[in-house]
Amino acid sequence: MPSEATATQQRRSKITPEREQEFYTAVLDLLQEGGYEALTIEGVAARTRSSRSTLYRQWNSKPQLVVAALRSGNRRMALEGIDTGSLEGDLRAVAEAIGSVCGGDTKLMYAVGHAALHDPELLEALRSALIEHEVAAILAMVRKGVDRGEVAEGNAAAEFVPTQLIGAMRVRPLLEGRQADAAYLTRFLESSVFPALGIGVRA
Repeated sequence: MPSEATATQQRRSKITPEREQEFYTAVLDLLQEGGYEALTIEGVAARTRSSRSTLYRQWNSKPQLVVAALRSGNRRMALEGIDTGSLEGDLRAVAEAIGSVCGGDTKLMYAVGHAALHDPELLEALRSALIEHEVAAILAMVRKGVDRGEVAEGNAAAEFVPTQLIGAMRVRPLLEGRQADAAYLTRFLESSVFPALGIGVRA
């Protein structure tokens, strides 16, 4: 019996990367135009001249399609590959990576995040496909910093680093009406995160 991963690959093998991106673009455009609640599989099918069955065969549900679209292309933060050799360097690289995807996508994430509060399936899809990966990558960096002796074992602030960084990205537009770009997140690291972790700040 084929594994779930193999079955998924077989199910999606007929869609080219170019066609897949057309679906994602349509989803993101429709989210911008009307929000998550107004987006429908039927609407995506009409926008892309495809069938509902094609979309359901590829992504099973609206939440899974939306989350896949949010992860597509340069919208996905590539945190897993960051390894500068120091926690300070890693977190500065995280600030650059997070800052690079701020802008229109942040507005989309706000819209989808609000909808997720009322849609358990969407919330689970966001957590499993996006949020948990970001959190795990940052925590892994912190763990390496502890193992290298850069942060004291048992430092109470260590577990909150993902919450601080991801939270700052999400909240600044709400509080200040401005995006949390790389420069802002770097200042946030230097003034709040590094001191709490006991990491020296560059002059």
